[in-house]
Amino acid sequence: MAAVDFEALRDDFPNLADGQPPLHYLDSAASTQKPACVIESIRHCYAHEYGPVHRGLYPLAENASENYEAARRTLARFINAGTTDQVVFTRSATEAINLVASGWAATHLQSGDEIWVSQMEHHSNFLPWQRVCNQRDARLRIIPVDDRGRLDLENAPELFGPRSRLIAISQMSNVLGTINPVREVVEHARRHDIPVLVDAAQSVGHMPVDVQELDCDFLVASAHKMCGPTGIGFLYGTSARLRETEPLLLGGGMVDEVGIDHSSWAEIPARFEAGSPNLAGAVGLATAVDYLSTIGLKAIEQRVRDLTDYAYQTLEAFDEVLLYGPETGNERGGILSFNIEGIHPHDVAQVAGEQGVAIRAGHHCCQPLMQRLGVSSTARASLNFYNNEQDISALADVINETVKLFGKR
Repeated sequence: MAAVDFEALRDDFPNLADGQPPLHYLDSAASTQKPACVIESIRHCYAHEYGPVHRGLYPLAENASENYEAARRTLARFINAGTTDQVVFTRSATEAINLVASGWAATHLQSGDEIWVSQMEHHSNFLPWQRVCNQRDARLRIIPVDDRGRLDLENAPELFGPRSRLIAISQMSNVLGTINPVREVVEHARRHDIPVLVDAAQSVGHMPVDVQELDCDFLVASAHKMCGPTGIGFLYGTSARLRETEPLLLGGGMVDEVGIDHSSWAEIPARFEAGSPNLAGAVGLATAVDYLSTIGLKAIEQRVRDLTDYAYQTLEAFDEVLLYGPETGNERGGILSFNIEGIHPHDVAQVAGEQGVAIRAGHHCCQPLMQRLGVSSTARASLNFYNNEQDISALADVINETVKLFGKR
């Protein structure tokens, strides 16, 4: 297999290719940059192929419906879903999690039951479970994180206990970069018939993700974190679990028959997609999937791993920098959270922005994890395949400048 010229791929991204002034974009965990092909596919859809999906019998509408369903088939192949109907389009990973919380957990939980999440979860994979547990007099349980930023399964002995009704964990932490042993968790959960939801927002599009190999019950992700457009994401669910799930949204397009006293829902996945479908979003997501597939997910994963190794070594060389999470290797993806001793992360991000380096600072929607780390916030650099060593060197220059500016050296 020919080596991928990742430096040349930077030209596919208008925000990176312009180069005046240069942008060192190190915030892909928040949202990825978009290649020109995705932008063009959305423009072309609106300009030449836009029509109502599943709502017209004339050629333009029928073509729009086919393009929408073709996007679903493309996505299903990408994650190796068993059937196309196991893929549900949502507005985001957040909405997908809320769908499962309100549509599945709320109808299955009883008083005293337990839902487990990890201490490193994004608020999107924490708050919906917290609410449904409060509503159903159930208990939200926490899988702790050890000092190296990994799941501490040994200190969660009741995780697979008789009261456990669902486990919801991220495949990759959006703060620590930790790649969690999802397959191991699912294997144990399967023996006790405990469903597992995987938050794959940081992993799909960055590494190979095979839902059949993971054997999870649910998996969610957002298009904008995998080089696709904002405003669309997806829920994968096994056919059995989706049949057990009630719709989150009710309205047009998701019904079979509506009566004054009773209504029935359409077949899966239509029953979960109330309202006018996001045609352009689905088309843009499918284009992003094709683009990533052409590059190759294994190649992307290795590229990011190499950059992460270089970035970790670069930041580790600063005496003033404290890094969080696992060391480099198979346990860490392309996300590095850090603090500079005596300097607030917002100040680091401000200096970075002034030098054309885009990083994130704050609690990253992970306040329970911040409490575990003993900090209120961190600075975060996150990498994708379109980054290079110059971006990391620019971040090192920022750290040097910040330390000098605040008199810490």
